[in-house]
Amino acid sequence: MSGEGHRAVPAPSSGVRRWGLRVLAVAVVVALLAGLGVGVTLSAPSFARAVGLPVGLLGGATADPPDPATPQLRLAAVGTDAPAPTEAGLATALDARVAALGDVTGAVIDPATGTTLWSRRPSEPQVPASVTKLLTGAAALLRLDPTMRWTTTVVAGPTPDSIVLVGGGDPTLSSLPAGRQTVYPDAARLDDLVAAVDAARAGQPAVKRVLVDVSRYENGGGAGVAPGWDPTDVASGFVAPIVPVMLDGGRSDPTVLDIPRTATPASDAARELGARLAEGGAAPTVAVGTAPPGAPVLGQVASPPTTELVRTALQNSDNVLAEALGREVARAVGEPTTFDGAARAVTRVLDEAGIDTAGVTLADTSGLSVNDRVPATALSGVLAPAAAPAGPDPRTAALRPLLDGLPVAGGGGTLADRYAPGTPSADGRGWVRAKTGTLTAANALAGVVDTADGRVLVFSFMSNGVDPGTARPRLDALAAALHDCGCR
Repeated sequence: MSGEGHRAVPAPSSGVRRWGLRVLAVAVVVALLAGLGVGVTLSAPSFARAVGLPVGLLGGATADPPDPATPQLRLAAVGTDAPAPTEAGLATALDARVAALGDVTGAVIDPATGTTLWSRRPSEPQVPASVTKLLTGAAALLRLDPTMRWTTTVVAGPTPDSIVLVGGGDPTLSSLPAGRQTVYPDAARLDDLVAAVDAARAGQPAVKRVLVDVSRYENGGGAGVAPGWDPTDVASGFVAPIVPVMLDGGRSDPTVLDIPRTATPASDAARELGARLAEGGAAPTVAVGTAPPGAPVLGQVASPPTTELVRTALQNSDNVLAEALGREVARAVGEPTTFDGAARAVTRVLDEAGIDTAGVTLADTSGLSVNDRVPATALSGVLAPAAAPAGPDPRTAALRPLLDGLPVAGGGGTLADRYAPGTPSADGRGWVRAKTGTLTAANALAGVVDTADGRVLVFSFMSNGVDPGTARPRLDALAAALHDCGCR
């Protein structure tokens, strides 16, 4: 019979082997110490504990272990007592690096004192690209209720077999089922809206017509495309026409940031709503319409709060979400909910908050337009109070969430694949937090960084006229240089 006469001898357990080896190692260490004339004064129990052996193994009496030590917390807010860099020190660290970046403007500011420590033509407007979202996010945080949520609503239509999908400004409403993550964290779900409508319409005729109400934005948001946008931006996946209701920012795949978008996001959302209500039956027709006054509400879902929407817009550099934020600011201050109105509203709110907007000209609120112009002073103007120590300035508390929205170098958002190990900017990895900006010949980086001495600095760098492949790593190296040096 297979195996007879070949019974295996049980091997010592791994625990016994480990302790045996440890005892042997301890004996060797003790012998070496004795040979070197080093006194060994530990008692057997103390020595056993010191080297991780059971107390009884060396014949000592077992004693209760000591009380656990109280941990000393080391992570704390950055203080204001670290030494600040000098202007000469920053010039030494930055000037040579700036020379290779073409038409560079920028500034480095100590937010604790408001002192400008380094600058290059900071008041000269440049094409800012997506760092424009810092201005939009700041205006939203300054003017909107941080807990406000945007609601997408379905109301009864003008006939018993019709309903109206009313846009509330939320572009993050997701077509995916619960449990599947989209590019928008904690997005409302179309399925929840469908369930609410189904329940409210129980016993009523099947829906044969879905109207979509886009009146929250004037003229449905106009053409939906801003002056200075590339005609291919929608097909390329950078933006969708701006309307007050859409699914997943108009993306063809809700889980991918930059993927082709639909040119008809509002109608597509209404069509998907109707298809889910039909449950495989005849799909309802879809048309643009207006909700009847006082129409009963059949269902509602709500977006994440304003603060989280600002964070997502900055982290992912989401153009659609930034445009929606701009229009909500416009509504709040009584400007038209158009590209021009939103741009004026953002600038107006910043002006009223005492932020220098001289030289700011906006054609949109996302930075996708090549017609935008922003000086470094405006970027520093929103970042410096956001990064300042807590104090009497009310802007600091309002704008602090901007910092939470900034991507971390090598860690997430639009900086996830930058500051790689082995590159000239690697030392900034995990230390630089910044909003990026990239167009064909316009590159920018603006954010905060700790110096080697622990001082928090605000920086804003913009480079026009250099291709992104050249400019971006050099901008990253500039910010990393701020971390590397005490610059005193």
